[in-house]
Amino acid sequence: MKMTTTRWARGLALVAVVSTASACGLPRSGPSKREVYKSSVLQQGDAFVVTVNADVARLASQNPPLSFTNGFFGAGVVGSDEIRPGDVLNLSVWENVDNGLLADQGLNSTRLQEVQVDGDGYIFVPYAGRIKAAGNTPEALRRIITGKLETQTPDPQVTVARLAGDGATVSVMGGVGAQGVYPIERPTRTLAAMLAKAGGVAIKPEIAQVTITRGKHTSTVWLTDLYADPRNDVALRPGDTILVEEDRRAFTAMGATGGQNRVPFDTQELSAIEAIAQVGGLATNFADPKGVFVLREERAEIANEVLGRSDLSGTVRMAYVIDLTEPSGIFNARDFMIRDNDTIYVTEAPYVQWRKTLAAVTGTANSANALSNVTE
Repeated sequence: MKMTTTRWARGLALVAVVSTASACGLPRSGPSKREVYKSSVLQQGDAFVVTVNADVARLASQNPPLSFTNGFFGAGVVGSDEIRPGDVLNLSVWENVDNGLLADQGLNSTRLQEVQVDGDGYIFVPYAGRIKAAGNTPEALRRIITGKLETQTPDPQVTVARLAGDGATVSVMGGVGAQGVYPIERPTRTLAAMLAKAGGVAIKPEIAQVTITRGKHTSTVWLTDLYADPRNDVALRPGDTILVEEDRRAFTAMGATGGQNRVPFDTQELSAIEAIAQVGGLATNFADPKGVFVLREERAEIANEVLGRSDLSGTVRMAYVIDLTEPSGIFNARDFMIRDNDTIYVTEAPYVQWRKTLAAVTGTANSANALSNVTE
C-alpha cells in the first residue's frame, strides 16, 4: 500500500511539472519567426514583412550619398588680396622731402604697422583721414592713400600689405591635428588646403566626415570623396565652420547572434552579411538561418517601390527577412545594405524551444523524484 501511494505521488509531481513548464514562458532571446510574421500588416500588425530577393535588396539599399549642396559648389574662390573688416594692414609712406608730413626728424619714411580695419571697413591714416579699406585690394588702397597725400607732400610713395587678420577666417574643429581659427590666405582658399593647414585629419579616413556650416546652411561629405572628386574641394568663405568627425551611424544586433550590441559602422557601406559577421555571425547551436530579419523605419518612397504601392507616406515599419538557406540567400545578404539605426534580429531555430521545454520538464521532474525519495 505504501509503494502504491509513493508512485501515485511521483506521478502527480510529474504532471505538475509538465503543467508548470507548459504554462510558464521559457527564457529566449526574442520573438520567434512565426511571431514576427504575425506582426505583419496582413495579419493586422503594424509592419510590412518582406522577403529579400535581388530586386528588394537593390531597392532597399538606396541611400542618398553625402554631398555638398549647389550653394557650396557655386561659390567662387575668395580673392586672397581683398581687404575685409577685421583685417590687419601694414602701411609704409616715403616722402620726397626732408621733414615731411609723417616722417620723424632726419627720416623720409614712415611705417604704420598693424593697422586694423574697423567693423565698418575703414582705417585712419594721418593727413589722409578716414579711408574705406574693405572691398579694395592692397593696390587699390595704395592708390587711394597716395591720392590723399600727394596734395600735401610731393610725390609720396605708399605700400600696403595685408596681414593675416581676423577679417577672413574659418574655424576648424573636431578630428584634426590642430583645432583653431585660421585665416583664408592664398594657399588655403579651399577646403582640402585648409585641412592640411590645420594639421590634417586625425580620424580613420574611411569613416571621417567633413561638415561645413556657412550661415544657415550645412553640408557634409566623406573625406575620401573630398580627395577623390575635385569638385568637393570647395572654396571657403569668411566665417565658415569646418567640423571633422567620425561616422556616427550604428546598427543594433539582437537574437541568436554571436553578440548582442549596438555596433558602429566601420566602413561607409555595410552589407547585411558583413554586419552579421561583425557581431560574430549566427549562433551555431541556436540560430534559424531562415529567420534573419532587418527591422527598419523605411522612407515612404522606398517602401512604395518595394511593396509596389503608391499610397504610403511618412516612415513605414519594414521587416526584411533574409533566408540564408536559399542558394541566393547569401548573395542577397551581401547586396542588402544596412542603414543607420537598423536592427538585425536573428530568430532561434524551432527545435531550440522544444529542447528548452524538454530540459525544463526532465530537469524539474528529476528534482521532484529526488524530493519524493527524500520523503519516503
